[in-house]
Amino acid sequence: MKFHILTLFPEMVMQGLNTSIIGRAVEKNIISIDAVNIRDYTTDKHGKVDDYTYGGGAGMLMQAQPVFDAWKAITEGKKVRTIYVTPQGQTFNQKLAAELAREEELIFLCGHYEGIDERVLEETVTDYVSIGDYVLTGGELPAMVMIDAISRLVPEVLHNEVSAETESFHNDLLEYPQYSRPEEWHGKRVPEVLLSGNHGKIVEWRLEQAKKRTKERRPDLYKKYIQKEQLIKRLSKDKRNNIHIMESLSRGKGEILYEKGKNVLVYDRDSKVCMITVENREMGEQLLTLVPNDVQLFTTSQGFMNDLICSRFQCQVLHECFQICYTQREPLSVKHKDIRQLTLEHLSYVQEHYQNESAEYMKERILAGVMYGAFVEGQLVGFVGEHAEGSLGLLYVEEAYRGTGIGKSLEAYMINRHREWGYIPYGHVIVENEISRELQESLGLYLQKIISGGWNENIENNACIAGATVVIFECCENEMVLCYRV
Repeated sequence: MKFHILTLFPEMVMQGLNTSIIGRAVEKNIISIDAVNIRDYTTDKHGKVDDYTYGGGAGMLMQAQPVFDAWKAITEGKKVRTIYVTPQGQTFNQKLAAELAREEELIFLCGHYEGIDERVLEETVTDYVSIGDYVLTGGELPAMVMIDAISRLVPEVLHNEVSAETESFHNDLLEYPQYSRPEEWHGKRVPEVLLSGNHGKIVEWRLEQAKKRTKERRPDLYKKYIQKEQLIKRLSKDKRNNIHIMESLSRGKGEILYEKGKNVLVYDRDSKVCMITVENREMGEQLLTLVPNDVQLFTTSQGFMNDLICSRFQCQVLHECFQICYTQREPLSVKHKDIRQLTLEHLSYVQEHYQNESAEYMKERILAGVMYGAFVEGQLVGFVGEHAEGSLGLLYVEEAYRGTGIGKSLEAYMINRHREWGYIPYGHVIVENEISRELQESLGLYLQKIISGGWNENIENNACIAGATVVIFECCENEMVLCYRV
């Protein structure tokens, strides 16, 4: 991942970022950080980059020309997401950090004095972002804060790939207290449960401590957490039909838009997936009025919702699917041992061999750190992954290696990883796909038949899904191409 920082103080940001974990990631070429001095692009012979503001007022304003030329030198005609660091922007948080970590390249524009000429902001900036409701002397420190938070979510930056998912703010809970040696310090002992070696008890203790800490320090987050937990408990009465909604909520992805009794509308804004379960058509019609305009996918387990969704969003029914989930407590056997996390060096292979999804989507999945490959004598021969909404899928094995158990090992590996992360593994299989269905059954997954899906003519390059079929349409060179997530 590449970071570019447009600044008047390049030494300041480079000294701050070229240390510790971020510095090591730069040394290993996992990320790159480029500080560009805006003064190098001024046409003023004295290196001046600021001037008085029109209309009067205190302070100086950074001029448009040097900022634009510096930005243009970086982009070279490419579309690069450009963030202007300003207290007037949206507040930076972990969710935005995760979103930005999926970009290949980012530009941070650091203002100074009284800011930057509005005209160049209009031409260059895609995002206005703040780290808090206070004013600093410049944008360098906020840019460094955001780059640090974003970088640690990039695959391979952290040694422990799970740690970024289990710390503060994950699933609306603050991080639990942690301890290291010695066992006793200043008369205070490490909690006995952490010394017990009982992983299950440790997980329970950490969850309780996280809840307790969140309730005390962030009651606003705790209220959201309790609401989700209560809804998950209600949905669990029909677990196999609702597992996709339950997992979206428990993983901190889904946002509750409506919930009363058996009528639920949950939206995953990152994946743009809308999940609906209702008692009757009347409630179905009511909930569809609450669906965000940028929705790309729908899931539902009620057959009568097909007509409502297809009518409202101009969809047509495409396929029926099975919803699958693994609820057993025991980990699965993984016979093929050389399975590793994929990186961008494997992108061309993945894009060449899996064309049911767009090349950009497969790249995003690799950058998210959820794609794993099977290697034979050092060569990649198959892979598996996790879809953006959290379901298992993206399974591929080269024809020469099919029937050798590699596909089964890949899926078993992903199921075990999800279990280690505290997830209930789930996914979707098209009814007609008997080979995939047999694979799921051989692994001990439960198959629950659900509804079908369709596409939305009103949303450019995307689809709406009715039923958890995970079938999508996308535009490729002005032609509609049917793509399946299997």
